[in-house]
Formats: sequence, structure tokens, C-alpha cells
Amino acid sequence: MKLRHLLPALLLLAAPAMADGSAEICAEAEERYVELFGQPSSAVEDAEVVLMYKYNFCPFELTVKAGTTVRWVNVDKRTSHSVLLKDGSEPESDRLFPEETLDLTFLTPGPQDYLCGPHWETQNMIGMITVEP
Repeated sequence: MKLRHLLPALLLLAAPAMADGSAEICAEAEERYVELFGQPSSAVEDAEVVLMYKYNFCPFELTVKAGTTVRWVNVDKRTSHSVLLKDGSEPESDRLFPEETLDLTFLTPGPQDYLCGPHWETQNMIGMITVEP
């Protein structure tokens, strides 16, 4: 219950902070993805990829069409992360350890805020997906 009340305010606070250093962090995350998987994340054809790296979701914001699968990929070297949808439509994922993935397909249009269960409070690890019809 507490999380539902805090998340909108945290998202507003996180957006400007993410914009400052996220480009560099996300570029590093992409380099790490290529190192691990041998191709850029944009080459994935069956999903939109969100990288988890240095307590960030890359990209922080993503817009997809209804029916799109989003694949979270942990490209950190040692840290595990999870995905927790704010609306509670899915249970929090298991911890994703380095090189592990999670796929979720989004069917309902609208905004979908999410976070990393273990790192949203201490590291501000929050993301947003907008699902279009």
C-alpha cells in the first residue's frame, strides 16, 4: 500500500535525474549487451529490450503497441534485479541474475510504471512503459 502512494512522486523526481546521466549509463549497458550476446539489443525481433544496468532501466521510458513483449535483460556483472509492476497485475519477478531475462507481454493500453523490488528505494531504480492501442 505504501508503495502505491510513493511511486508517482518518485517517478516525477526520478525523471529529471535519469535524464542527466542515463545516456552514458545506457550506452555502457548497450556495450555490455553486445559483449554478452554478440549483437545489439535492437536486433532482437521478438521483443522490445530493456537493459538493467548500474541500478537503471535502459531505456527509462518505453512506448509499445498493445500485444508487444518487453524483455528485461540484466547486463550487470554481479547485481541481481527484479521487475515489479506498480498496478500489481503480475507478481514481482524472481531476481534476475547477470545475463538472465524476463519477458512480459503488455495487452492493456495505458501507462505502466514498474520498479526493481530490491533497488527502487535505495537506488531509485524505476521505469515506465506506455502501451498504445
